[in-house]
Amino acid sequence: MFYYLSGTVAALEPYMAVLDVHGAGYACATSMKSLSELKLGEKAKLYTYCYIREDAFDIYGFATQRELNSFKMLLGISGVGPKAALSILSSSTPEELALAVMEGNEKALTVAQGIGKKLAQRIILELKDKVSREVLSAGAATGAGTGAAGAQGSKASDIAAALAVLGYSAGEIGAALKKTDLDSLTVEEAIREILRNSLK
Repeated sequence: MFYYLSGTVAALEPYMAVLDVHGAGYACATSMKSLSELKLGEKAKLYTYCYIREDAFDIYGFATQRELNSFKMLLGISGVGPKAALSILSSSTPEELALAVMEGNEKALTVAQGIGKKLAQRIILELKDKVSREVLSAGAATGAGTGAAGAQGSKASDIAAALAVLGYSAGEIGAALKKTDLDSLTVEEAIREILRNSLK
């Protein structure tokens, strides 16, 4: 399907942007965060997700690949549909969402319109579980290693796996690991530090 749409911003409405791509207007549902980066009449690129049902073909578009990744991750949680996912991403950046999940901060999610305490708890539980599974599979794939170098390599793999689940690219993960003191931090502490640094 579409990977992204690139064109001129023809219209902006709450939770929707229209891109004119060679004379065809594509209506993309989007977050308020992505909308804030768009300007009428200017060129823009939106990374897209197509949501197809029996009665609809909806396009969701986001200003960054990381926001799109967060949107798809949220859709994978039972009880979270596109509207709820957009609401969450309108009140939190992908980094803020990831940090809320890592810290179990349900209040950070309930500020989003339509997100109650129970749904916030489910989102945190399921996303934490997903990160944990990725960390375990990365650890199994790399092996525990021996000595300090092996332990550090395994820790780096675990952190990289978790960041990949949270939408970070390989380049961003590599840069973040270089700036992080892997010797003195646990995997979870390192991930929190990386997420906090990315919010600065």
